[in-house]
Amino acid sequence: MNSSEIARLAGVSVRALRHYHQVGVLPEPARRANGYREYTVSDLVLLLRIRRLAELGIPLDEIPPMLSASGRDHTVLEELDRELADQIERLTARREVIAQLRAARADPDTPPELAGLLASIGGGGPDLPPQMLKHDREVMMLLHHLLDDKGRTALTGLLSQVTEPDLLAAITALTARFAALGPDTGDEEIDRLVADYHLVLGHLSFDGWTKVDPRTNALLTSYQETVLNGTQREFLARLVGVDQP
Repeated sequence: MNSSEIARLAGVSVRALRHYHQVGVLPEPARRANGYREYTVSDLVLLLRIRRLAELGIPLDEIPPMLSASGRDHTVLEELDRELADQIERLTARREVIAQLRAARADPDTPPELAGLLASIGGGGPDLPPQMLKHDREVMMLLHHLLDDKGRTALTGLLSQVTEPDLLAAITALTARFAALGPDTGDEEIDRLVADYHLVLGHLSFDGWTKVDPRTNALLTSYQETVLNGTQREFLARLVGVDQP
């Protein structure tokens, strides 16, 4: 048999056959006078065994010892079974995340813990400009990534409060006013908005929330400098009581 014939009979590609030769799992057969490989039925049987082991997921470098009956058979199968069990566990967890994202109609890159909350905030009202929704979502994702487990729990708790219907309506209205801030906005309007924000924030519980570290704060500031105008940044500085440079 030539390469094409044995590959067809074994149900593998000629490319796979050549790869088995290259890695040494399938010995090279004798060659004819014209230089072409000449395979025997014994080669076919060996190739069938290799194919079967490879289909089980056994690494190619583990196959020769198994074929030579070195006693590794059961050990390799046990290791393979443990590896497959771990893969199943990881895939099951991944499917659960996908189910959460689909249920919330969230974007695939959304942290699953925030999926439903961000969806609720995004649906808070038609007055929010798309760029403001994008800003809020990206700030939450940045915080979620930079915070530790305790901080993420506190963030999720805050967002859960924000999504309560009455509070969500109030915050949505404030966010719409924030989005409208611009060069023509007077100091009085900024101060009124700061006061109104503090009034609403007073209804929130900040249990477990601590100040972000300087690095996180610097990253958030850098991000806001790229997406917010000067008046909006001035408002945020006044909101947290920081002098704007």
